Amino acid sequence: MNPESRTRPSKTSSANRRLYVWYGALLFVGLIVILRLFYLQVIRHDYYRQAALNDQLKQYSIPAERGVIQAHDSTGIVPIVLNQKLYTLYGDPTLVKKADETGAKVAGAVGGSAEEYANLLKTKKTRYVVLAKRLSAVQKDSITKLKLPGVGTQAQDYRTYPEGSLAAQLLGFVNNDGAGTYGIEQFLNSQLAGSPGMLKAITDAAGVPLAASRDNVQINPKAGDNVVLSMDVGMQKQLETILKNGLDRAKSSSGSALIMDPNTGAIKAMANLPTYDPSQYYNVHDGNVFNNAAVSSPLEVGSVMKTLTAAAALDQGVVGPDTSYYDPSHWLLDGSEVTNIEEDGGAGTQNIANILNLSINTGATWMLMQMGHETGKVNAQARDRWHDYMVNHYQLGKLTGIEQGYEAAGYIPPPDKGYGLQLTYANTSFGQAMTATPLQMAAALSAALNGGTYYQPHLVDRYTDSSGKTTIKKPVVVRQNVVSSKVSRQLQGLMEYVVAGHLQEGFSYLKFPAGYSVGGKTGTAQIANPTGGYYADKYNGTYMGFVGGDKPQYVIVVRVNQPGVGGYAGSQAAQPLFADLAHMLINDFNVTPRSGS
Repeated sequence: MNPESRTRPSKTSSANRRLYVWYGALLFVGLIVILRLFYLQVIRHDYYRQAALNDQLKQYSIPAERGVIQAHDSTGIVPIVLNQKLYTLYGDPTLVKKADETGAKVAGAVGGSAEEYANLLKTKKTRYVVLAKRLSAVQKDSITKLKLPGVGTQAQDYRTYPEGSLAAQLLGFVNNDGAGTYGIEQFLNSQLAGSPGMLKAITDAAGVPLAASRDNVQINPKAGDNVVLSMDVGMQKQLETILKNGLDRAKSSSGSALIMDPNTGAIKAMANLPTYDPSQYYNVHDGNVFNNAAVSSPLEVGSVMKTLTAAAALDQGVVGPDTSYYDPSHWLLDGSEVTNIEEDGGAGTQNIANILNLSINTGATWMLMQMGHETGKVNAQARDRWHDYMVNHYQLGKLTGIEQGYEAAGYIPPPDKGYGLQLTYANTSFGQAMTATPLQMAAALSAALNGGTYYQPHLVDRYTDSSGKTTIKKPVVVRQNVVSSKVSRQLQGLMEYVVAGHLQEGFSYLKFPAGYSVGGKTGTAQIANPTGGYYADKYNGTYMGFVGGDKPQYVIVVRVNQPGVGGYAGSQAAQPLFADLAHMLINDFNVTPRSGS
């Protein structure tokens, strides 16, 4: 055999074997990849999908539109608090790579400090920083056009006030966190605020929500209730003007006035000075100016209290409207004297009408004594009965529940605890040693004049929710039989007598058109010294009265703090204010004269 004819491996077979090896290796690697992909995409799909979402998914709160506040005027119902859409500029520091450059661009678009923006955008361990607030739509558009990674804007409603500072303390304001503060805004915050919505959004690399993503979950916000107040805008404007003029005339830096419907408890107007602009509340340096003092600042009310003392004594039947008695012009109680002003005429025979007209402190004390059937002593029975009328009939020392933030309850001393109870309770009969707000006094007098029904004071007339359903707020009766209807008529006559008596003394501004019933009572209260006792030369002036025809239609309460005019603060400072308000109501607000007038 020829050796060269022996069989040799061919080059082709060797190449094929290598090809099979590489092919097998590729198949093996491919199988591993497929298995890995199967593991990642099928077995661990939910885990990795959630991890990706956690990196891109952001949760946004969608603010609800805050309810508007409206009030009555001669044309119907008008808005007094509306919403204005402004924008909050925010940043996500984790998405901002060039903070200094971004800060400069933000400052160029909306103003402000580029350095401050940059520092905020360098904040660690947060995904949300507020760069600016209250941006206009133009400023917002300028930022949007820049398409800055990690920087965005969010719409937010801010309050706007078509009537400016009108009724500022009654309304309150909404702070930068969206919370109602003071006044109606605080008391009704939850109703006005509504319920925010929720958006969970997949975002792009710049943090911008991808609206079309199927992973977005949205809860629609629910708008807050719209509120209509019992306040009359025209009456409120005039009251504020009259209050300012009256305080200027009395040389007083602060005071309050309110007008109430005694037959429903509705507040028609209420104001305090000094005041503020609620659209610029952040510029106010003295927080006390935010308070609605007519509701939140109790004071020793002075001799206006004698009207309620007289009504209680009449209602208990221990005196009548024509009762006469001998007034000694002073009482010695617990080692201290209760005395009168010089103009009372001294010791002698007096009557119930003169107790009010001449503002006789010893007369008010005498009426209190009659409640205990023991002249010369304010015994336990007298104290218990008068305490019952103050607290349970007139609701003094209790919150009224009016729709206002920071309402104060005032203070009524207990009848059986403490020292000097006879003197203390004698003082309460003419408005010292106790405190009440002008609102509480207005509600108590209303009950004493309207036939004996105590209506809860209120400012809200109706609510309208986001679905359009309107709920009218009906007057709430807190107590009936505060006094009898007979006593209400008697008290009305006694208070008319006081106004007529002051007119005869030369207060010509107390002359009113025939056919109208106008009654009232002055109060001059010494101001308590924090170290004990009272200041000898510091007084507050008060006045409490009504306007009507056959029955009282409006109750008015005025407070003037430390007037600078001579004479008694009640008659010289508060009484002229009352008269101006009474004339205003008769002239412009449909007071119904007596039948047959």
